[in-house]
Amino acid sequence: MKKDNGLSAWETNATFWDRYMGDESNFFHRELVRPFSEELLDVKAGDLVLDIACGNGNFSKRLAENGADVIAFDYSPKMIELAKKRRKGVLDKVHFGVCDATSYDDLLNLKQNRPFDKAIANMAIMDIADIEPLMNAVYKMLVSMGVFVFSTFHPCFTYPDQDYFSSRMYKGEAIAGQPVLQNYYHRSMEDIFHAAFNAGFMIDGFHEVPDHDQRTPVIMIVRLRKLPGSSETCI
Repeated sequence: MKKDNGLSAWETNATFWDRYMGDESNFFHRELVRPFSEELLDVKAGDLVLDIACGNGNFSKRLAENGADVIAFDYSPKMIELAKKRRKGVLDKVHFGVCDATSYDDLLNLKQNRPFDKAIANMAIMDIADIEPLMNAVYKMLVSMGVFVFSTFHPCFTYPDQDYFSSRMYKGEAIAGQPVLQNYYHRSMEDIFHAAFNAGFMIDGFHEVPDHDQRTPVIMIVRLRKLPGSSETCI
């Protein structure tokens, strides 16, 4: 039986997703994800930034408008096609491409003639079947003291089947009415953080964000940092 890696769902949902997000993204991304992610990322003019699972390129555009040079990728060729059309005005600052975030070798092919200063993955960790290759590759491609900021559903409060500790894939709906369900991958905080620590990162920034008037967080946003003195910078 062919392994369900989730690509067919993203290809099927790409046009629906692009139209729903439009040019500004939805409330969830604008009001819950973006402000805290941008605070932790702290983009400066001239930064080289890796935008992981970039979708239709809305955040890539924001990075470019803040002066960054951006390498943006998504698993879905259809999504990248749509991103290039929607974000044609910033293609001088943003290079869009297709990459499998579970492939260490494919990720390393994204390296440029200098290390990345920063990397960002907005609401993508829970969509990726295996995050260890991503953690390892991003760590290798970052400059010393570079940061990797990611947001994801808070695993302590959004897990299936009343079983927090078991890592597993399940089907879910990100946007009501999308054509097909997509894959989600639940991991405990321990599993997520151990993948980061095993790659060499430390955590030096963290937010827990509730939805609307809720008193429990729906997402967590984490800043990982590559410590000075590493010999793993990829140039």
